[in-house]
Amino acid sequence: MTTDTPPLRVLQLAARYLPDLGGIETHVHEVARRLAARPGVDVTVAASDRTGTRPGSERVEGFDVLRRRAWPRERDYYVAPGLARVVRDGRWDVVHVQGVHTAVPPLGMLAALSARVPFVVTFHTGGNSSAARNAARSAQWRAIAPLLRRADRLIAVSRFERRLFAGATGLDESEILVVRNGGALPEVPAGVRPVPGRVVSSGRLERYKGHHRVIEALPALRLLVPEAHVHVLGAGPYEHELRTLARQLGVGDAVEIRSVPPGDRAGMARSLAEASVFATFSDYEAHPVAVMEALTLGVPVVGTDVAGVADLVEDGLVSGVGVGAPAEQAARLLAEAMTGPRSRRQVDLPTWDSAADSLEAVYRDVVASRARLGSPKRSTAKKASLKSLGRDARREEAA
Repeated sequence: MTTDTPPLRVLQLAARYLPDLGGIETHVHEVARRLAARPGVDVTVAASDRTGTRPGSERVEGFDVLRRRAWPRERDYYVAPGLARVVRDGRWDVVHVQGVHTAVPPLGMLAALSARVPFVVTFHTGGNSSAARNAARSAQWRAIAPLLRRADRLIAVSRFERRLFAGATGLDESEILVVRNGGALPEVPAGVRPVPGRVVSSGRLERYKGHHRVIEALPALRLLVPEAHVHVLGAGPYEHELRTLARQLGVGDAVEIRSVPPGDRAGMARSLAEASVFATFSDYEAHPVAVMEALTLGVPVVGTDVAGVADLVEDGLVSGVGVGAPAEQAARLLAEAMTGPRSRRQVDLPTWDSAADSLEAVYRDVVASRARLGSPKRSTAKKASLKSLGRDARREEAA
């Protein structure tokens, strides 16, 4: 690339970004900082802010982060009209819509269509503790299918998710690319070793995440491995129920629940490295980042054989537990995993670097395809654009 060639201007649009914690937030951060380190890519992340307390514009690890107010504050609808202006007025070469759950993705897709900006969508589907919300998912996917079909590229994070959205959109599976999450963590200090009997379950404290199933398996597991104990890493509204369940089962002293701050990647690496086994008993995961992090460290994983975890079971990376399996069966698999050989299998796993490579290739292919068809002019006036967007944020906050 010659020095006078302007960089590719990419907007990554998500409902939430750090310090909010979750799989999409981690994915966006990890790929954005890797792309931003490349001389030919200029990345900006745009996300909503329900708190009204976060900066409207800041610089993070080589890329800009723009936040716009979202309402209502106590719900997860994420209606953030200011993000549409970011999409329309930023003069981006490509917009990458990350996730499809909230009101942000259709708003972003409509704004991109209005501005005639090419856009890419990664689904990043997830579960929910509300039965009604889960039942409405298929209708939701059908509702946004016309917008998805107009995307320049569609990306799934697992084979399962590709099959799901091929059915929802009517597109052939071959038209949906799979780019899996990575699992990079800081190097673990040499003295850190697996703690005998420790089971780690990580993720937001919601019922659908399945932490309660790990606790339910603990009494049977302690019959097989007397020193067995559970560390639940996360925060959320289901904490009281989990603590109550542990007391009722008589294992309250063998269950620890704590959160690891979003920015403490070294702390998360240490916590996972101390696990004898990692458990993921969630009702639904498209392609769980926490599982990839555990596998990268060589921690054996036992998980419910469903959704995206089923792909990892099929690949031989995770020991699968059938949906609705009794606690005794889960306990047996956990015991087998924690007493078996421990190996590091990074060579078999996707990385955040490989994810960034794939995404950059997608962006360049999309822009090249649009150029052949006659696309809007590229702009190199990034500073002026961001300054304008910053004024929009201040006006919105003042209102």
